[in-house]
Amino acid sequence: MISELKLVLQVQKMDLRIAELEKEIARLPLEVARIEKALDSHKRRLDADKAALSANLRDRKKLEGDIQGHQGKITKLKDQIMQAKTNEQLKAFQHEITFGETEITKSEEQTIVLMAQAEPLEAAVKRAEKALAEEKVQVDAEKDRTEARTAENKQFHDVAIAERKKLMTQLPKTLTIMYDRLRKKHKNGLVIGEVNEGRCSGCQMMLRLQYFQELRVTDKIMTCETCGRMLFHSPPKDSTQDNVVAPKAL
Repeated sequence: MISELKLVLQVQKMDLRIAELEKEIARLPLEVARIEKALDSHKRRLDADKAALSANLRDRKKLEGDIQGHQGKITKLKDQIMQAKTNEQLKAFQHEITFGETEITKSEEQTIVLMAQAEPLEAAVKRAEKALAEEKVQVDAEKDRTEARTAENKQFHDVAIAERKKLMTQLPKTLTIMYDRLRKKHKNGLVIGEVNEGRCSGCQMMLRLQYFQELRVTDKIMTCETCGRMLFHSPPKDSTQDNVVAPKAL
């Protein structure tokens, strides 16, 4: 393979690495946003349970106040009933006492229902508070890891950009223009295609036999007649060595 094509292959590898790093740099904040959104959802659920428990307690206190009010009124009525001078007054006092006792019974029954509802709510709140505290610790740790990971990726990205610029300065202007044009055309970033068994690895189309034979012996850059990618028959030994080592994925 001619030296310029070796350089182009190295530039392509650098571009693929840069694209991978940029993709991960963009992905990590989205991952943090996703786990924070889940945490937010759990917080809202806990707030709803706490609000329901507070409402339950408020209703029970109101019922307790109602019961005390009726009990106080009944006590006064019992004192007043002794002073009744007519049957009508006696019946009126008895009617009010009966009404108060009925209301007390209703309030007591409602209190029992509310107490039964409060038990699972209290248990749910305690479980949710514990789970939320544990989840928050995990989210904070994940955010710290993500920030460190992003900073590391940016460092690798800067090194890769600098290395790419260095490589590009070694290419002839015509080849630089050709490389940039092919890069825009092929969105997957593959500008060079290796020819295996007479087939372009970029578009998977077979080369004409005469064209393939010429590729094997020529010292000039040849392109695929189908997709336009630069072609090589066998990679140089040093083309597999990476100038920048990307970090492992999370």
